[in-house]
Amino acid sequence: MAGLVSGAPSDLDGRLRRIEDRLEIADLIARYGPAVDAGSGDAVAALWTVDGEYAFDDAVLTGPEIADVVDHPTHRRLMAAGCAHVLSPPRIDLDGDRATVVHHSIVLESIGGAWTPVRGSANRWLFVRTPGGWRACNRSNRLLTGSDEARALLAP
Repeated sequence: MAGLVSGAPSDLDGRLRRIEDRLEIADLIARYGPAVDAGSGDAVAALWTVDGEYAFDDAVLTGPEIADVVDHPTHRRLMAAGCAHVLSPPRIDLDGDRATVVHHSIVLESIGGAWTPVRGSANRWLFVRTPGGWRACNRSNRLLTGSDEARALLAP
């Protein structure tokens, strides 16, 4: 019959698993902005493995320290004014039980009643499949100031 796709069920199972993996990873990334804007360090840390690492600006947070990102002085100032972390759709490259994810993030701050972009960053995450589902084991975030380091995070 025209229009039918032939293939073993295992092909379909593999395709479905990759789609589910992508959706789970995209959902984890989508949880970051609301969690950090709500000041929920526990919700932020739940996105990472127990020994994960988050590098941004001059800071590197590891494991349980990742929850402390909401207490970082810059973040506290942003929260006091009103802020929104907005993340672009991610590019997700799956490789078995590992994934590399690249996207942009913009931080908006309420300044004089108007939303003003105050940070634009390049982001590269590394995810691993764990018994509890996908979790980030590394995230690097660099301001898009023209630096080679920030551009390198966006490279394929």
